[in-house]
Amino acid sequence: MAVGVGIAFAQAERTRRSAKRQRKRERRFTQLPGEPLPQALRRIALGQLDLAIESLGGDQRAEGSGGAGVPDAKAIHETRKALKRLRALVGLLREDLGERQYRREHKILRDAARRLAGARDAEVMVGTLDALLERHPRKLGRSRSLIELRKLLVTERGAAARGALGDQDTRGEVMCELSGLRERAQRWDLPERPGIAVVESDLERLYRQGRERMRRVARGKGGARAAHEWRKRVKDLRYAAEILGLHPIARRADRLGEILGKEHDLVVLAGLLPPAGRAPFKGKRGKRARKALLKRIARRRRHLRRRALREGERLYGHRPKKFLRRVRSAHRRTSRI
Repeated sequence: MAVGVGIAFAQAERTRRSAKRQRKRERRFTQLPGEPLPQALRRIALGQLDLAIESLGGDQRAEGSGGAGVPDAKAIHETRKALKRLRALVGLLREDLGERQYRREHKILRDAARRLAGARDAEVMVGTLDALLERHPRKLGRSRSLIELRKLLVTERGAAARGALGDQDTRGEVMCELSGLRERAQRWDLPERPGIAVVESDLERLYRQGRERMRRVARGKGGARAAHEWRKRVKDLRYAAEILGLHPIARRADRLGEILGKEHDLVVLAGLLPPAGRAPFKGKRGKRARKALLKRIARRRRHLRRRALREGERLYGHRPKKFLRRVRSAHRRTSRI
């Protein structure tokens, strides 16, 4: 009997490990060697949707089998990343899905991400302020007003986390919308075309949009909003490159997106500061602290903007048609590996 139990346990363990490997393979955010691109796009979409839905469901064991547990901040972060990847993927299929379905799916993913944004954004604001305090310990780090500001941001972070993570109704609504999208994704009728033909037109459009937004930023038009819009297109290009296995392009876009993201965080932090005369910026010292912080934010933003434009020239240095030819050639090589 002991031998039989041991054999059964070993078989169950092998089955569990096999299922885990299969799930990991299905959720890889890239086209696999020899896998047709339309098939890869559908697999990736379903895998990312499964990841988002499971993350939002929390730890089922935490509250027993009778209800869903509450996901932690890491789970919310993973969900938001999955939603961003899905938005980029849907954007690559805009032509094949049709404008009506594209807008429907894009809106669902956008609204879901916005509902979960509060906790993550509050966390980022604390980190952004900490980075400035560490960068300027003498000018900023000793200010009582800025220490009080950090305490306020930490309090807001806790409140935002409880709101986003503990609202079971919000999570339920988001999960319902994503489940519906998953059912439709299973029925996506994507044409069987060779190479990257199924995404070529949308990939070219995405690259052209990013290039145009970079030029707008370089000309000093549109301010912070223009830089933020450029960042979105950079992230879309990064995810598109990851899907197609174009890792050098993905890494370059990732670096550029990080730089633009840091600048955007500084913009948001500056916009969140209470006005002079209100806590924690009361009195002369408080006003001076606020002025000093805004000065450092502006200086840091200028530095990041210059870096972003240098990186952008490397990424967007080709005309869209030439970029597409390079992508076709690179994809033919990587898809055979």
